[in-house]
Parts: sequence; C-alpha cells; structure tokens
Amino acid sequence: MNPTDPLSHPEAAPDMAPANSAGAQAPFMRQIKSYVLRAGRMGTGQMRAFELYGPQFLTPYRAERLDTGAAFGRNAPLILEIGFGMGDATAKIAQVRPNDNFLCCEVHEPGVGALLKRCGEEAIANIRIVQHDAVEVMDHMLGEDSLDGVHIFFPDPWHKSRHHKRRLIQSAFVQRLARHIRPGGYLHLATDWQPYAEQMMQVLSAEPLLHNTAGQGQFAPKPDYRPLTKFENRGLKLGHGVWDLVFTRV
Repeated sequence: MNPTDPLSHPEAAPDMAPANSAGAQAPFMRQIKSYVLRAGRMGTGQMRAFELYGPQFLTPYRAERLDTGAAFGRNAPLILEIGFGMGDATAKIAQVRPNDNFLCCEVHEPGVGALLKRCGEEAIANIRIVQHDAVEVMDHMLGEDSLDGVHIFFPDPWHKSRHHKRRLIQSAFVQRLARHIRPGGYLHLATDWQPYAEQMMQVLSAEPLLHNTAGQGQFAPKPDYRPLTKFENRGLKLGHGVWDLVFTRV
C-alpha cells in the first residue's frame, strides 16, 4: 500500500492461477486482478456498519449483468471507482456530485466498513459498494460502453523495478477498461509517484480508444471534484508532486 496516502489500493499483482482443475501439475496462466489481498483489522464501528448499512449500500457480486437502475433506485450517469481505500475521498466526491451514481469496488473489509459508516451516517445515497475484484465486476456485471467515468486514485506504485509488472495500469488492463467506458466518458487516474505517473501516461497515450484532455503527453490540472487528502496536502507542502491524468473515450 502506498505509505503516503490512505487512498492507496493494494492492487494489480498479476495472479498466477491454474488453467484447469487438474491440480499442481496443470499449466498456469496469468489473470489480471485489481488487488493484492492484505490483512487488516476492523474497528467496532466498521463491523457495526456492515450490519446497519450493508443491506442498503452493499451490492453483492454476481456473475451476471447488474441492473444499475434497480441497484441505485434511479437511472443516472455511472462512475466506477477501483480501490477506494478508507473511502474518504469517495464519500466527498459523491456528495459534491449528487447527480451521478458511484459503483465502488474494494476488497478490504476495514475500508468497506469505513465507507459504509460514512454512507449511513451522512445519508450518501448515490454510492453502492461491491466487495469484490473490480476486473471481475467489469467483465461480468458491467457491459461494454456502460460507464460514464472511471476513477483510480493512488494505486499501489510497486516501487521496486522487479515489482513493476504488478502495477494495475498496464496495457492489457487499460484496453479492457476503455471498452467499458462509453464514448464521451472519461478515465481519471491520480498518483503521487512520478515514475508511475510517467508509465500511466505512456500506457494511456498508446490506447487508441482514449484521448488526453490536457493535450498529448500533458498531465491534467486536478479536477475540482477530487479532494486533497491530508497526506496529499502534507506532501504538497513538502514539495512532493501529485499527477492527475484525465482521458476521454473516443
């Protein structure tokens, strides 16, 4: 997890899984996942939030197309967030954009519990949480051209060179993601690790379905809807950079 930001998402280690059920002797294949599962403790309030608010705000993962109108109780532009950490920025964005629906994927229970607590206590009606791998959610619950936007904020940068292959933002994943965004929709990434920002720019710029809103090779100004976290704000005061990329689907 990115130590400088609570929105970090432990993600993207390409998982090695059996190609069939033949056991240890079977060949292996790479499968994209949007996370690496790490343990975390839930507080009493987070555990209570599952009981109190889970029925309203949790959307179970099913390998079938999601009826978003039924899930949210309305039809509205749909934004997918991949890896929301403890959910602070997610809650704030949903509150300043009440006309959008936010489908938020996170596998770590403490973060899910924290966002459930915020949703229930602050009556944030336009968030639904799927506690499951975002790649499988996209592939099975969401159709192509179904998303009006995608947010991926401060994913794990996997600093060491030998771990770069675990980064979420790779060509295969971005190709897959772009097909799920409807023409005119957008993809918004943010990172505080410059080498990862440069890789993100390279990967997104090479995807023919995406167009850089800031101009070729340029990073975007931080959109007003994305709040500064306390860790990000502290880093900026120390001279650390934050890079936003906003691309649209052509």
